[in-house]
Amino acid sequence: MTRALTVLGLESSCDDTAAAVLRRGMDGRTEILSSVVRSQTNLHAAFGGVVPEIAARAHAEVLDYCVEEALSQARCAIPDLDAIAVTAGPGLIGGVVSGVMCAKGLAAATGLPLYGVNHLAGHALTPRLTDDVAYPYLMLLVSGGHCQFLLVKGPDAFSRLGGTIDDAPGEAFDKVARLLGLTQPGGPAVERTAKSGSADTFALPRPLLDRPGCDMSFSGLKTALLRARDTAVAQYGGLPEQVRADLCAGFQAAVVDVLAEKTRRALRDYLDLALAQPTLCVAGGVAANGAIRTKLEAVAAVAGAQFVAPPLALCTDNAAMIAFAAMEQMETRAPDGFDLAARPRWPLDTAQPAMLGSGKKGAKA
Repeated sequence: MTRALTVLGLESSCDDTAAAVLRRGMDGRTEILSSVVRSQTNLHAAFGGVVPEIAARAHAEVLDYCVEEALSQARCAIPDLDAIAVTAGPGLIGGVVSGVMCAKGLAAATGLPLYGVNHLAGHALTPRLTDDVAYPYLMLLVSGGHCQFLLVKGPDAFSRLGGTIDDAPGEAFDKVARLLGLTQPGGPAVERTAKSGSADTFALPRPLLDRPGCDMSFSGLKTALLRARDTAVAQYGGLPEQVRADLCAGFQAAVVDVLAEKTRRALRDYLDLALAQPTLCVAGGVAANGAIRTKLEAVAAVAGAQFVAPPLALCTDNAAMIAFAAMEQMETRAPDGFDLAARPRWPLDTAQPAMLGSGKKGAKA
């Protein structure tokens, strides 16, 4: 690299509006100068989940303020930037459109190059930002809308080893929280409640462990918990706090067991590459779950692989990962034009059949 590179990133794919400024020095090291995230949790709390129309409007209202705050914290101005990066999909289309249009406006006004980034690539490349992990590495991307094992071979080279065939774990956590009368977002609420519960009280299934491969399923687990809850309500005339905690503990333990076993299988395939330093990475919002992190770290240790999990602030949606992904991809592709489209669906590995089928909008994952 002959000069420093400074990139503004924007993220608005779900219910967090984010902007960040990253700088890569001439030595190749990347520094997060600022990372601003504005949550919409309070806006959606009364609905038990994210309402797409509310999310889109909220993004449009605060994106420019997030950009202003990110630039201020980074102590730089628009003329100091070298490029603008934005999540162009996948995600809730209204939110993605808000971010893409904001980025296009900035690029048109300043003449800066524009890079549309796959949100999943942002998560998948985060270990490169935080720990400078060498390619290729094994990534478990586990979030509210996605769950897949990826062999990350380059900034835009991903091979899927397996993934969920229905609900993602984060989606299942949110649904379980609603079933049990807990607050949203469901992941942290279920994890907190599970701490006072027993994972052995309810016999919940571990879906697809009896089948080979790395594919996963969490929809049936959610249904099993619903039936266990209904049985408990009929027995007690309500849902005692201890029973609620036991249900949370049992559900979380089942998710942990499934992820652990499928990770063992993915590691076996990955270790066939006979790398000098094999590395298992985990990213995405569900990677913030302490029980999941602890178990996956143990699985990696048994396999002789290094374990990398980004800081919690970089596991959930943020714009720093989007700016970094653009930096990584700048060396392999040209900027996008003003015909950059917002995409609700955008699989990373397009060489394989879609996990969840496809429709008019394209492959889901």
